[in-house]
Amino acid sequence: MYRHTKQVVSAGVPAEQAEKAIIMLHGRGASANSIISLKDHLELEGYAIYAPQASEHSWYPYSFMAPVQNNQPALDSALEVIGELVDDLKQKGIAQENIYFLGFSQGACLTLEYTGRNAGKYGGIIAFTGGLIGEELVEKNYNGDFNHTPILITTGDPDPHVPVGRVNDSVEILKELNADVTLKIYKGRQHTISHEEVVLANKILKN
Repeated sequence: MYRHTKQVVSAGVPAEQAEKAIIMLHGRGASANSIISLKDHLELEGYAIYAPQASEHSWYPYSFMAPVQNNQPALDSALEVIGELVDDLKQKGIAQENIYFLGFSQGACLTLEYTGRNAGKYGGIIAFTGGLIGEELVEKNYNGDFNHTPILITTGDPDPHVPVGRVNDSVEILKELNADVTLKIYKGRQHTISHEEVVLANKILKN
């Protein structure tokens, strides 16, 4: 089991000069550089862009639907990396409501898990193929009030890693925390990010 380094790739406007910031979380086997390359397709003008790098290219070792203890201490370490990044952005003058999150696959699961445990008013949350983490979802783990933060969750049906049932259960929990959730399920879509999903993400990022 491993803990994550604090290695972060950045792009866009320096945080001290930016109006908004986005934290981008890569999937299993990928890298910070690969997820941050999405910036070329996203409406991120004026954003400070940050992508932390998972140790061993994985945020946690097993499936996101494995028992949580099986993914420790890597999962807690990953959540800690995000929390420290959020705190750093706030210290640099970016208000929480101007902080956005985006993740793909394992990174999307981590995005939803962090924000679900720390619900508040954010700029927007984009989860390309993901759901909340755990063998069973424990609702008391998820606290706060999203105050109508827009959340986009997309997935394929079927997806080889993320069951649609878990996505639907996650949506219900996030809605109970007062999030404005948009769910898009694409029949037969590969485990990837489609052009339509990028278009939907940009609607959130432009606000």
